[in-house]
Amino acid sequence: MPSSSLAPLSFKVVIMKRYRSRAVSTVGLLTPGLGLLTLFVAVPILLTAWISLHRGSMAVPYSALQWVGLHNYGTIFAQATFRTALLNVFLYSLGNLAIILPLAILLGLFLYQTRVRGKQLIRTLLFLPYMIPTVAVAIVWGYLYEPQYGPLNQILGWLHLPAQDWLGSVHEALLSLVILNVWQTLGYYVVIVVAGLTEIPQEYYEAAAIDGASWFQRQWHVTLPLLRHTLAFVIVILSINTLQIFDPVYVLTQGSPVNSTNVVAYQMYVTAFNYGQAGTASAMAMVLLAVVLVLSLLQLRLFRSI
Repeated sequence: MPSSSLAPLSFKVVIMKRYRSRAVSTVGLLTPGLGLLTLFVAVPILLTAWISLHRGSMAVPYSALQWVGLHNYGTIFAQATFRTALLNVFLYSLGNLAIILPLAILLGLFLYQTRVRGKQLIRTLLFLPYMIPTVAVAIVWGYLYEPQYGPLNQILGWLHLPAQDWLGSVHEALLSLVILNVWQTLGYYVVIVVAGLTEIPQEYYEAAAIDGASWFQRQWHVTLPLLRHTLAFVIVILSINTLQIFDPVYVLTQGSPVNSTNVVAYQMYVTAFNYGQAGTASAMAMVLLAVVLVLSLLQLRLFRSI
């Protein structure tokens, strides 16, 4: 009788020991990553949010900052420069999305075809610009965009077309930055699309072909619906990356001409390091963070409902 009553108890003890050991190992594995995430992501965000509620220079200690509440947020939205920067970054992001997404899908479908020769080389060449630092890319494209001796205007001259003031025109400067980003990052999104295409079972295409569906019909009714999760990832990552544009603006235009290429990240830099307004710049950073989070959540929610 005692031995039979001790058996369930010993079994529970073994289960509890295994549960505790797994819990300890899980905590041990997660602690380094969570610690780094907290140190380099959560703490800076909280510190930026705290500074955005204060007024003070970048050169003074935190203890010397003056509490102003939400005054900095009201100040930045009252500034026409910040509103223009916010509009420009939205236009820049939409321009990249309108060009990169269809090109990534078309090139991904092209490279996924088994009969395409040298597709690995083409994929590598497409991805190679993404590995180059953005500052270096901006310097090279600054030479290409040079209005008098730049290769692009020389090509237009050969075609008997008028030369363009790529970075000096209010109507062309932002588009020129979009073209630069498309050239540099398109290959990255093409690789993601190709990876998504490899996850689609070939049986769906075979069944559609048996039913008499054309190539275009197979892509429209089979590929795109099954690729929606990959496309959602592409759109979210593309939106996040483009909303944070800084390097090309800093290297090529500094927000000119007439603030037509001024964006939120560059306006933050100018406000913080040129004017020394830490609180105002931090408020801009928090607004940009809120915009990125809200848009990302809305995009994920939209694709989840499709």
